[in-house]
Amino acid sequence: MTDTPDPTVTGDVRHLGEIPAVEVISRAAVMLMSSAAEKLGLADEDPEAGTHRDLDEARRVITALAGLVTASVEYLGPHAGPLREGLQALQRAFREASAYPDEPGKGPGEKYTGPVF
Repeated sequence: MTDTPDPTVTGDVRHLGEIPAVEVISRAAVMLMSSAAEKLGLADEDPEAGTHRDLDEARRVITALAGLVTASVEYLGPHAGPLREGLQALQRAFREASAYPDEPGKGPGEKYTGPVF
């Protein structure tokens, strides 16, 4: 392995050490939100017929998102509100997409966030 710079990398790339923690956490949360939305079929015109719809996978991603947001809320400052709202919207979308919705408090991530109705 050499220390030769990769010619395909532009000058806009920053090293993770240079990025503030709140930005790293926010980016991770947005990636998890996007993944959950895809797995819920929300990116498709007909969510029920979505090619990537997978509620089991969506449950896992939403739970991971809930853990991340809950564990880091004190560090997120003004980013906390929008991330929590996005998480709750995904939790509600999951409940609506489920043929047999979980009991309140048993849905994805609700052990971290509390019940979402």
